[in-house]
Amino acid sequence: MKLYEYMGKDILRREGIPVPRGQAFLSPSGVADFAAQLPGIVVKSQVLSGGRGKAGGIKFPASAMEAEAAAQELLTSLVKDLPVHAVLVEEKLKIDREYYLAITVDGGKRKPLVIASAHGGMDIEEVPEEQIIKFHVDVHAGIQPYLGREVARRMGLPVSEVKPFSDLLVKLYHLFRKYDAELVEINPLVVSDGKLIAADAKITIDDEAAYRFPEWLPRVEERTDLELKAAEIGISFVELAGDIGVMANGAGITMATLDMINHFGGSPRNFMDAGGGAGTEATAKALEILLSTNPKVILVNIFGGITRCDDVARAFSQVKESIGISVPLVIRLVGTNEEAGIEILRQQGMSAYRNIEEAVAKAVELAGEAR
Repeated sequence: MKLYEYMGKDILRREGIPVPRGQAFLSPSGVADFAAQLPGIVVKSQVLSGGRGKAGGIKFPASAMEAEAAAQELLTSLVKDLPVHAVLVEEKLKIDREYYLAITVDGGKRKPLVIASAHGGMDIEEVPEEQIIKFHVDVHAGIQPYLGREVARRMGLPVSEVKPFSDLLVKLYHLFRKYDAELVEINPLVVSDGKLIAADAKITIDDEAAYRFPEWLPRVEERTDLELKAAEIGISFVELAGDIGVMANGAGITMATLDMINHFGGSPRNFMDAGGGAGTEATAKALEILLSTNPKVILVNIFGGITRCDDVARAFSQVKESIGISVPLVIRLVGTNEEAGIEILRQQGMSAYRNIEEAVAKAVELAGEAR
């Protein structure tokens, strides 16, 4: 569960980590009054995506009235193709230096990983690897002040910043554990008037711990309306930017199908794992969701184990009879009750491939013809 910046900063503030003075607003009402109290103003769109500054999602108004206008503009706009439901109005900092600091989970090592750099800000991805400090944390020992001082030394921080940085890192790790975080990132961690301040905050909470924070759940939702609809019927679905709709039964086979589409020069419209054992009704609903994305072609890759090929074929037949299938449908059907499934499709004027490479190549060809 990703948190919006203003939520992350509320947590940092509670844990004793300095953040700029600020307040979140869901409408322009009250923005001018609050902004009038600040010596300098920044208005930041709250979306669950990076790169807001380059996308025009951060404004630097010169007055309180301009701040209200900026909030109005952002709250009615899309930033990185995401609607803006809230803005954060906060004090504009005088920035002397920008650092990067994060704690995440290294799944391979099964340990927390601290990542730090003396070069933070918008272009952190371009910082050379040798200028990024990484070290794993012993979960039994945690992060002690001496480790913070060692990171500060390796970053080359001035002596005056070593202890404040060490103290901040200790608090950040405490927060990381306390909130069951998968990621806590401050970018940039700025030096302003001699103080270290978290100018931005990105916190991701483990989904399994989300129930502990009911006050956030109604306000944090990354999924699109279609993704939510698919979740309601127990289907894993993620919208993508291509034009070939994809349905498969299993996360692995779905990912492999997407990779093959790219390999053959196509572009998938979605990830859809219809799951093992999905019955006729669930499969029909999944197909309806695919059709609603307006793909150029739909590619179905079913390897019947628990999922029966005849159930899948009946779902296609049901959708064709009820609402029609308005785009080319390429089906690869292999496994349990395969012959029965192929016969059901044949009766509806449809056919099935047994070779996945042939099916993918055909889907990519048809999508190309439809462009």
